[in-house]
Amino acid sequence: MDRMHRQELFARLRSANPQPTTELEYASSFQLLVAVILSAQATDKSVNLATRKLFADAPTPQAMLALGEEGLAGYINRIGLYQGKARNVIATCRQLLEVHGGEVPRTRAALEALPGVGRKTANVVLNTAFGEATIAVDTHIFRVANRTGLAAGKTPLAVELELLKVVPDEFRQSAHHWLILHGRYVCKARKPECWRCDIADLCAWPEKTVLFGVMPG
Repeated sequence: MDRMHRQELFARLRSANPQPTTELEYASSFQLLVAVILSAQATDKSVNLATRKLFADAPTPQAMLALGEEGLAGYINRIGLYQGKARNVIATCRQLLEVHGGEVPRTRAALEALPGVGRKTANVVLNTAFGEATIAVDTHIFRVANRTGLAAGKTPLAVELELLKVVPDEFRQSAHHWLILHGRYVCKARKPECWRCDIADLCAWPEKTVLFGVMPG
């Protein structure tokens, strides 16, 4: 995809959704961090259902640490891999208190040193909580970037680095939100809805030509 088409792609996504953001519910950078850790291999909807009660009862690292692993597990046991996530969140709370004065650190290195935090989680926190122009490549972004020809890559890191090179500066802050939402609701894995896609004519995916313009049913 050339520069002119990339510019048009993001201009259309921005026009449809001028102020995109995460669908995770949170009231602080700490709560966002916890929600993102919990969201690995889980839906935002399932995380929100759990964290509404959790964050009401334990809104801070101190309060969440006081729950302990077993107590936290009781709030999140409907989320996939909840036992490992409970262990990581409690360890992260302890590290935040002991190393960072209870605050979420604002550097990638410090974030990735927290239990349960990898590059994708760090990118989400840096972007959504602290306003940095990072791009967190999840399965939706990986699919959309490769399908459309926006940024091809065989790994999430390769796609991320390519996106950072090719996304126009004016769109970089919100790029990953637009792409995630597009992949979640339009460019779906099994049944992409090319017939209602705002960027279908810019997309290089070969199978799109079969689906584009065909109404469901």
